[in-house]
Amino acid sequence: MNRSSLLSAGPTEVDALADVAGLLHALSDPHRLAILEHLTLGEHRVVDLTAHLGLAQSTVSKHLACLRDCGLVVSRPSGRASLISLAQPELTRELVRAAERLLAVTGGPCGRD
Repeated sequence: MNRSSLLSAGPTEVDALADVAGLLHALSDPHRLAILEHLTLGEHRVVDLTAHLGLAQSTVSKHLACLRDCGLVVSRPSGRASLISLAQPELTRELVRAAERLLAVTGGPCGRD
């Protein structure tokens, strides 16, 4: 098989999982997970999330951009601010709980030295 036929062979298994990897990347940061957890309580302004997390507004905004790019959060204007909420609240809760259950049965945290 030559190189050009390999390139035109179509998407590989790895290519097919790229979107899943992107979603898991969005969930790989504890601050982003804390934002998602806090949003399970309802809509919040960025300033509310900033105060809750104790992070700079620019940091929270970057985390929100990542979550928005993956379709996990949405925003709507409210006066001069924006209200942030979960795009799919129930599915997001289920996903986080499934990760917690998997972690519980596999013996604890991974990726920490």
